Formats: sequence, C-alpha cells, structure tokens
Amino acid sequence: MKSLVDSKQYEKALKLFNEQSQISTDFTINMAIKACTKLHDYQQGVNIKEKLSPKTLNNPYIQTSLIHFYMQCHKVDHGYHLFSKIVNKSNPMYASMFKGLITNNMSEKVLDLFDEMIIEPDSVTLTVLFNACAQIANNRAMKIGKNLLHKMPTNYQNNNVLLNSAIDMLMKFRDIENAEHVFQSMKKKDIISYNVMIKGYATNEMSEKALNLFEQIHLNLDNVTYIIIFNLCAELANDRAKNIGKKLLVEMPNNYRNDNVILNSAVHMLTKFGDMEGAENIFRSIKKKTIINYGSMMKGYVANEMSEKALDLFEQIHINLDHVTYTIVFNACAQLANDRAKKIGKKLLDEMPNNYRDENIVLTSAIHMLMKFGNVENAENIFQSIKKKDIITYNSMIKGYVANEMSEKALDLFEQIHINLDHVTYTIVFNACAQLVNEQAKQIGKKLLDEMPNNYRDENIVLASAIHMLMKFGDVKGAEDIFQSIKKKHIVAYGALLNGYNSNDDPSKCFKILTEMQDLDIIPNEIIWNILIGACSQIGMLLKGQYIVDQIPLHMQTKKQIQNSLIDMWGKCGSVKNAEDVYKSVSDRDAITYNAMINTFGRNGMGFEAIKLYREMPNNLRDEISHICILNACSHSGLLDQAQIIFNEIPIKTERIITIMIDCLSRLFVFDEAQKLIDDYEKTNAPYFVMYMALLSGARNNRNMTLSEKIYNRMKTLFPDQKQGLLSGSILLSNVYSSLGKYEQAKNLRYHEKKELGVKVKIGLSWTEVYGELVRFKAHDHSHPRSSEIYAEFDRLSSILIKYNYKFDSTWITRQMNEEETIESVLCGHSEKLAIGFNLIQKPIPEFIQITKNLRVCGDCHEFTKLIAKFYQRNIIVRDANRIHHFYPNGQCSCQDHF
Repeated sequence: MKSLVDSKQYEKALKLFNEQSQISTDFTINMAIKACTKLHDYQQGVNIKEKLSPKTLNNPYIQTSLIHFYMQCHKVDHGYHLFSKIVNKSNPMYASMFKGLITNNMSEKVLDLFDEMIIEPDSVTLTVLFNACAQIANNRAMKIGKNLLHKMPTNYQNNNVLLNSAIDMLMKFRDIENAEHVFQSMKKKDIISYNVMIKGYATNEMSEKALNLFEQIHLNLDNVTYIIIFNLCAELANDRAKNIGKKLLVEMPNNYRNDNVILNSAVHMLTKFGDMEGAENIFRSIKKKTIINYGSMMKGYVANEMSEKALDLFEQIHINLDHVTYTIVFNACAQLANDRAKKIGKKLLDEMPNNYRDENIVLTSAIHMLMKFGNVENAENIFQSIKKKDIITYNSMIKGYVANEMSEKALDLFEQIHINLDHVTYTIVFNACAQLVNEQAKQIGKKLLDEMPNNYRDENIVLASAIHMLMKFGDVKGAEDIFQSIKKKHIVAYGALLNGYNSNDDPSKCFKILTEMQDLDIIPNEIIWNILIGACSQIGMLLKGQYIVDQIPLHMQTKKQIQNSLIDMWGKCGSVKNAEDVYKSVSDRDAITYNAMINTFGRNGMGFEAIKLYREMPNNLRDEISHICILNACSHSGLLDQAQIIFNEIPIKTERIITIMIDCLSRLFVFDEAQKLIDDYEKTNAPYFVMYMALLSGARNNRNMTLSEKIYNRMKTLFPDQKQGLLSGSILLSNVYSSLGKYEQAKNLRYHEKKELGVKVKIGLSWTEVYGELVRFKAHDHSHPRSSEIYAEFDRLSSILIKYNYKFDSTWITRQMNEEETIESVLCGHSEKLAIGFNLIQKPIPEFIQITKNLRVCGDCHEFTKLIAKFYQRNIIVRDANRIHHFYPNGQCSCQDHF
C-alpha cells in the first residue's frame, strides 16, 4: 500500500485495500485515507471511515489523516467537528487543519486557531503558519509571523524548508531586508532557497536584484527555477533579460524540454521579447499540447498585435477550451474587429457552455469585444446578465461607452457603482469626463479627483488621466499642480502634460518640459517625441522644428508614426523640401503618409504637386482625409476644374468632403454651384454650419453684400445656438460693409451682434522665433520690452511704403475705432505685423522671417507683408489658420492672393 501511494498510484492502492479489507490494519487504513485524499474521492473515504472501529478512530495518525481528508475535500465543517472532539491535539493535527484552511482560502482562521493552540508549534506547523501569514500579509499576520520567526528555536535554524517559508513570508510582507538576512544566515542553501528569494525580488519589483542573485547560483537548477527566470525575463524584457533568458533556454537540459509548464513559460518569455519565430518553434516542439500551451501562444500573438495568427491557431484547437482560452480569443477578436473576428467572436460567445457564463473574467472580455465591434446593445445585455458585478466588469462597460463616444452613458453607469473603485476606474472615468467636457463631466471629474484616496495619488497612470481631464477642461493650472505633486514622475505623466499644453494652445511650454526631462535623465519615448513634433507643428517655426528633430534618436526617426508626424510638421513649418525628404525615406507608405504629404503641398500653395501625388496614391489607401486634403489643395491653388473632376470621382461624398468642395467653389465665386451642393445635401441631411461659413467667406472676398446678408440671416435662422460661429460670421459680413464704405452699417452690426450673441471675439495671436527666442504677440500688444521700438519702426516703415503707393485698407478693420485711434494705428496693431516688426528691429535683421498666426491673415497685412518682403529682400513665411503664405523678395505670394 505504501509503495503504491508513494508512487502516486492511488487507484491501485485503493483497489488493493478493497480486495484485502478483511486483513486491514491501522497502517493500511491510513494509506487508503491518504489515497482518497489525493483523489478527492470523498464518498469512498467516508465509506472507509464509517467501517472503522472506535479504537482505530482514536488513533492519532488516523485522526490526522481524516482531518486532512475532510479539509482537502472542502468539507471544512466536518474537519472542524472531528478536530474539536480530539482531546490531545498534536502538531500534525494542527498542521493538517492549518493546511486545510489555507487550501479553502480561510487563512485568517488559521491565525484564529493558532491563538487557541496550547502546545508549541513544531517545524512543520511553523512552516504552515508562515505560509498562512504570507497569504494574508495584513498587520495581524505580519505581527504573528515576525513574532514566530523571532522566537523560533535555534535548532530549527538549519531547517531549509522552514527558512524558505520564512523568506517567502517576509517577501510577501515587503520586508526585503529581513528576508535577505534569513537567506544569508542559511549555511547550506538549496535551489528552493534561491527560487524563493528570486521570486520574492520579482514580486517586489526588484527584477535586477533577482537576476543578480540568479547569476550567483552554482547549484543544479530545477524546473521551478526555469519557470521563475523565464517569467522574470518576460516581465523585464530589457537587453539584459533577453540575453539571460535566451541563454538559459539554449542551455536548458533535455530532461526539461518535455515539461509543458517550463516550455509554456519559455513561449511567454519569447513573445514578450517580440521573438515570435522563436516562440513558435518552442510551441511546435511541444508533443502533447495542452489548452494552456495554446492559450500562451495565442496570448503572445495578441500582445504582439498579430491577432489574425491568434485566430488561425484557435481554429486548429481540437481539445476542450478553458475560461482563459475564451478570454484570449475574445481579446483577439476585439483587437481585430474585422468581419472574420466578428464572426468567430459572436459564434464563440453563442456556443459558450453555461459553466463559463458565470465567469466574470470571461464575460468582461466578451463585453470588451462587443464594445469594440460597436455592438453596444449586446454588450449591455451581457453586462445585465452578470449576477455579481465586480469593479472590473463596471470598468469594461464604462471603457466601452467611452470608446463608442457615449460618455454620458459612461458617467451614468459610474454613478450607479456602489463598490470600491480601483485605479482603472479612476483612469477611465477621468477619460470619460475629458471626452465629454460639459458641466456634468466637470462636476463629476473634479469631485472624483478631490475624493480620490491617497493610495492612488502616487499612481502615474491615474494622475496622467487626471491631468488629461483638467487640460481638456482648460484648467491648465490645476493640471500643472497635479503634475508637480507626483513624486516619481513616469513618462506617461509627462505625455499627458505635454499633450495638454498643445491642446490649450500653449505649445511653447513643451520645450521647457523637455529640458526638465533631459535634466532628470528621463528618455522620451515615441509618444513623447510625437507630442513634441506636434508642438512644433502648432508653432510652425522651422528652427524650433529642426531643434527637436536634431534630438530625436536616429533609430526613432525610422519609425513610421514619427516619419508621418515629421512630414506633417515640416509641411506646417513651410518646408516642403524637408517634408519631401522624409516622405521619400518612408519605405512602406500608408494612407497617413500620403495624406500628410498631399496636405503639405496643399497648405503651401502647390496644388499641381498635390494632384500628382494623389494620382500616384494607391486607390485602396485613399480615405476621407485623402479626398479632403486634395480638394483643399485645389481650393487654395484656385484649381477649380481639377477639383470638380476629383470630386465627381469620389464614390462616397461625406459631409466634410462636400464642405471642402463648397469652399473651393465659393473661393472662386461660383456661388450657384456651391448653393446647389448645399441644397442637395440638405435633402437628406440636417444643415451643416461650416458649409454656410465657407459660402459666406467667399461672398465676403467677392464683396457681395446682398449674398452675404442672405447667407448670414439664413445662418442665424438655422443655427441660433452656434454663437461663437455666428460672431465670426458677423465679422465677415461687417468686413463686406466696410469694404463698400458702409462703415456705419459695419459698426452697428458688430455692436448689436456682439451684444446679442454674448460671446467674445477671438484675440489674434502671432508667434515668431528670432535667434532662438520664441516670442508671442497679441493684437495691439505693448507688453514686450521692445514694444516702443516695434511701433517706432512701423511709423518709419509706413511713411516709406506710402511713397511706394501703399495705402492702409480700412475695410479690414473689424471693430469700432476709439476716438484716439487712426486707421493706421489699428491696422499696425495686428499681431502678425508686430511679429514682423520684432524681426525688423533686430541687428542684423534675420535673413529669413517666419510668423504663425492663430487667425486668418487680413488683406491689409497680406499686402503689407508682400511689400516688406520686397523692400527688405527677404523670404517671409506666414502661416495663418487656413494656409501657409510664402512671401518672396519679388513682392509676390505663393497663394496668388487666393486667401
């Protein structure tokens, strides 16, 4: 019997026992109970117990085995009942009870029972107590565990099993120093001691220490060592981890190459390294693949964004799935969200056995998948079917609403939560509030932030979301305060702050933050560089763009997302050549690459080049953005015929595409056709404000008062709530009145509309960079230390230019003049003129002048800048809200006055 039990042949042991039951002894009975325990055969164990004599039932060995049997078969009450009846309780009995309670996730009760223990625990009992304390790891457990360790008899201090449990406990308590002390005190460390110590370091996020200790091992490794190190290297995934992990795998003895658990860890590690070929080779080498092996390989595919391969592998499985497989496949389908993924995902969900329909993890993945499919209703049905919703379930549902731009629903669901929130909840709700940006969102977001527990105030991801939210609310100061409160700032927090500066039209602050990061040796990642490139795009200064590009590592500059961003940046900085150079370096161009280059040509007045590239672009890559970019390019270059040909070729004409075509027609004064497009659109759609603004802008340029009045009055009727937009429209109409000498009408319109609409006119802002200094000017700005010099320069220039027949154009004055103002003083106060003036007072005057303005450049400034370029023989680039103007020394502009 003992031989069979020791060799794990439990069925044979029980068969022998049943055949020889008439000659059974307490020893064979004990072996039979142990076999039933190992098999979790409760019924046979009970049958054996019921046949025992009172004498046998009083045998301490039998009692201990029965306690162990009950507890391992999850009959805790029976175990307690038997234990409580025993008068002389022994250490093995306590140990069996303790082990059973741990098995049944009742470790707190271990400590309760220990408090009642009246005998001194032996080494085995102490080991189990350390295990219980490790599992609980609360204040009570720490106190008891450390006290037991402190009082441990000296004769136990060479017991490796006991000391290994003590190390594990201390590591779970995060008491690294004492764990190291116990480890160092061990005279003969075995491989298990090293395993426990390494695992403890890994658990406490001290992976480098774990690898240091691993490299000190001079013993034979066991299967656990391989699993721990592979998992550790997977988690770390840096160059050192890759070298150690791959070397260990190559040198692993053959006897471990049939161990599924080890090979599974190796597959996981290689997929974390991105070495999918190596992972596939290991996977194929596994002779008897389990569902866990399949799960690990599929999970690796998903993590490496190879979900098509994950689904290919899934369709090869011919064994029963487990809950992990369902979760992974749902995640793969969510990542792909194409027709094939939808078909597989929905079929898998429909056919999923009932026993998995109570598994929150599986159902949460199903919700995530359905939300990714845009199938919100079915996701809601799954959510409602979950009986005991946990916070992860709520998180998945709220995140799904946010992804489907249903943040109102996300916040409604959030307000129904009556369980403790986790860090993910805070992150998602902050993101929902950031997406919504209404009064409800601001109230919920700020309240949630104020009431957030302190333990989340060191979580970079949570705080990054809070920064993002506050930046979206326009509360830059609040976002900066949160950022400054972070003790150990992670790259994600820097990203949120930088992105916020860009979205709040303050990109110049990004460069100060970059300097701070560099001072702290924080290396920007691809996301940070993209944000900084975005800041350069906003500012539109060539020198600032070059400053950032010079700092981006060369290997990063070959990444497509960076390349696409650089094309866009150079285009917005007015350097078509630099944009083309980057474009030519992109080997696998996607839609974004082509669109960025087409847009660059268009913004810089190179319509024919834009059309040529659009024609070269593969049809399957063209999307809505492509069509918008090319029509915009045609519009800015006055290429109406080409625009109409392209427009007629576009199969699906979206709202935005039609709007751009209306802009193109209006810019060239083809108002009847522009109006017809609007009329046709409105037969099946609600009126769209931007279409009317494009029409009105064209009428303004044409100085067509009757048409401008008609369009504006129509806009007031159709869009009474678009107050900021209507104010912009009223300014265009007042410009028409001014251009026709109807100054009183212009003045009355501006006054009444401003009063009626109750919104402020957007202030004109211009930026320029001179000898490394980035300077911003507001309209009529006197805040700069050299303002008096700038205005004096304009007085001097005005008198000179007037001699060359320049005349200030009062039709571009869009507000009522004060008594002390003149036409000249008002127009010379425009922000772009002040920025140009700042360049002109430099000694020497820069060879190249560049301005970026947040509004469209006015006709007077446009004419003035042409003359300045000619007078000073300088190239001047002015980027306004619509396009980029290249003013040449010959006095011409690249826009050919189409602005």
